[in-house]
Amino acid sequence: MTHEFDKPYWEAHWAAGREAEVIVSPANPYLQRETHSLPPGTVLDAGCGTGAEAIHLARRGWDVTGVDISARALEHAARRAAEAGVTDPTHWVEADATAWTPEVEFDLVMTHYAHPASSQLDFYERIASWVKPRGSLLIVGHLKGLHSHSSGQPPQKASAQVAAISARLKTEQWQVITATEETRRARNPAGEEAVLHDVVLRARRSS
Repeated sequence: MTHEFDKPYWEAHWAAGREAEVIVSPANPYLQRETHSLPPGTVLDAGCGTGAEAIHLARRGWDVTGVDISARALEHAARRAAEAGVTDPTHWVEADATAWTPEVEFDLVMTHYAHPASSQLDFYERIASWVKPRGSLLIVGHLKGLHSHSSGQPPQKASAQVAAISARLKTEQWQVITATEETRRARNPAGEEAVLHDVVLRARRSS
């Protein structure tokens, strides 16, 4: 089955019945590794889902704006932020990040496994334009070429390769700090183990 990754799809994805997943869903493990040396500032989480990564950074002193197309996901995110005691530094925006544009630039723009309805690479290039000079971009996504949707993994159009992402960043404007393709094991809310193939890119904007 082919998904369009539009608003109806994501509202259905985060509909009632996924509360267990929301409760146990931790921040992505690459987030701490790639941001621990960055001083807290403003951060935009594009396709923030239920806010695990946004809340992690809010706890570290960042001022966080989470953007997601799903109102249901943002309800979960706001509740989790309140439970974590970080309501003030977290701001939630219901919008399609492939069409919405922020009014300001950010010290850090990040996205974790976002599946836009548009081209994956176009989405990454679009959010990169929201980074301040001397700010950072963090992309964590699904690795292209190792997934088949029939096995429960994301379809190819929701995947990418590090080389293709890097090619969208102009060398005179960006310094790529991390560009890796990694494999890790994780468990879903049912306790089932899965092997995930990821792309991780962090870059610093020079101008």
